[in-house]
Amino acid sequence: MLRSISPVGIVKTRPGFDQTIRPAPGAVVASPVPAAYDPDPDYFFHWYRDSAIVIDALRLVHAGGQADDEALRLFGEFARFSAALARLDGRRLAAASDHWRPRVAADFVQFLRPDAELRRVYGDAVSAETRVNADGTLDISNWGRPQNDGPPLRALTLLRWMRNASLDADLLTVCEGLLRDDLRFTRDHWREPCYDIWEEERGLHYYTLRVGAQALGEGADWLAPRGERLEAQGCRADAQAILETLDGYWLADRGYYRSRVLDTGQPSAKELDIAVIFAALQSSDGRATHSVRDPRIHATLGALDSVFEADYPINHGRPAGRGPALGRYRADRYYSGGAYYFATLAAAELCFRAASKGGRDTWLARGDRYLETVRAFTPASGDMSEQFDQRTGEQTSAKHLAWSYAAFISCAGARRAAMAAQEGSGGCPGPAP
Repeated sequence: MLRSISPVGIVKTRPGFDQTIRPAPGAVVASPVPAAYDPDPDYFFHWYRDSAIVIDALRLVHAGGQADDEALRLFGEFARFSAALARLDGRRLAAASDHWRPRVAADFVQFLRPDAELRRVYGDAVSAETRVNADGTLDISNWGRPQNDGPPLRALTLLRWMRNASLDADLLTVCEGLLRDDLRFTRDHWREPCYDIWEEERGLHYYTLRVGAQALGEGADWLAPRGERLEAQGCRADAQAILETLDGYWLADRGYYRSRVLDTGQPSAKELDIAVIFAALQSSDGRATHSVRDPRIHATLGALDSVFEADYPINHGRPAGRGPALGRYRADRYYSGGAYYFATLAAAELCFRAASKGGRDTWLARGDRYLETVRAFTPASGDMSEQFDQRTGEQTSAKHLAWSYAAFISCAGARRAAMAAQEGSGGCPGPAP
């Protein structure tokens, strides 16, 4: 995972776009392998969402006594890189388009963002950019934008680092400024449709809303002791409004939380989505609903199990000690449309986090079965790509996906906490705060 954080020793070229990307300290690339859809995808970008997840996993590594000084340095670089992105201004890029557009290869012009879109990217809009280049410049390619899950996820990561690590005064100032911006963005934009976690459909999404509620709730707890009571009250009010909105995402006739409400008003074929499980993993406030304790979340995981048990050949006739390998949603067509390491690990983590009161042994055993599946499809080297094929189990899509490793770190931490709770400490293991 560390290879993806501040990968300053890697130079990425995109000849079709006439780009040479030299990563800046603090950038977090989704994959450190400079692919170009040849056949692996080009994931050499700093995604706001992925970077927050990876840096939160880095916190767990740091808390475990591993990579102490390196982890603190990398976190500081990440915070400063993220804060600097606020200065990006697509209007300048659009104004200079006569200079750079002619250098783009003819067969790549179709993938370029129009100048009119670039001119709208400044101020708050930068935080909805989904991803930027690893050198801290704007992405000039067409993509699913806006995407509003990055700022609340980053806010949660910042809050957890600030609570659990000793940061120097200068870095703390950077973090506090960035945190305030992320909380403000979340309050201002949670009601607006955006693209989903997979950057495919526009609407209001369970995942984006749930992480927004969590960030605002934890942000309120941070603001109130600083005398900012009105802002804290506003954050709490918005968090509660989001959670009440999510109550309406339960589909009683189908037995799961739907993942999205499209702004077209039409139903989506992706309503049953592992993203709902990811959302629950962000909960740390002991809530009974929209959390790892929620029976409706458990039912949603059961529905996902049923889909992928039926659809994936690698799940047919599997040994009794393995759980189903899980993907994103039914009929996924991206690369192999197969199982994802981070999806199967998220299911395991949910089980470990649910092992809080009655039925603890059952939850632990269920989580271990998912882990055995991940073990079965991970080579001896420990390498994890994005997917493993639903028919052959071979790794596919982006190599060395940082999110896959981060998901394993988070899952392993949840299992350790669940085991400690089983030994008598009691209470919900929960996420490391």
